[in-house]
Amino acid sequence: MRNTARWAAILGLTATALGTPLAGQALAAPATPNSLYAPSVLVLTVGHGANADTATPQRAVTLNCAPAPSGTHPAAADACAELNIAKGDFSALPASGNVWCTKIWKPVVVTAQGVWQGKRVSYEHTFPNECMKNASQTRVFDF
Repeated sequence: MRNTARWAAILGLTATALGTPLAGQALAAPATPNSLYAPSVLVLTVGHGANADTATPQRAVTLNCAPAPSGTHPAAADACAELNIAKGDFSALPASGNVWCTKIWKPVVVTAQGVWQGKRVSYEHTFPNECMKNASQTRVFDF
């Protein structure tokens, strides 16, 4: 009995000295595999011009989709949902409904730079005008 009491006292003092109770360690829940996530953080831009190198920047927002939608994008949750459906492929984003646009050439370029589910993303697309951009890219570039 003396050895058991001595070991109990030593363990109790050790736990107190370390600042962590030994019983708490045994009761800690293991981390679930879903608690970790790959980052999905993007900077989205819209500018007027034929390509990103020569375009005049008009707007830029940030979009963070993991672990929860956030950023300066005005419709972050909708944009993240669309990107999830498209599996991060900007060219596969769903098109809006039937929209009639003029054929006026006033090019608008959109870009996306960052990380989607842990993979580097770099996207650029030029639309003939603002109407065509809005008809082709639902909520992701709607800011």
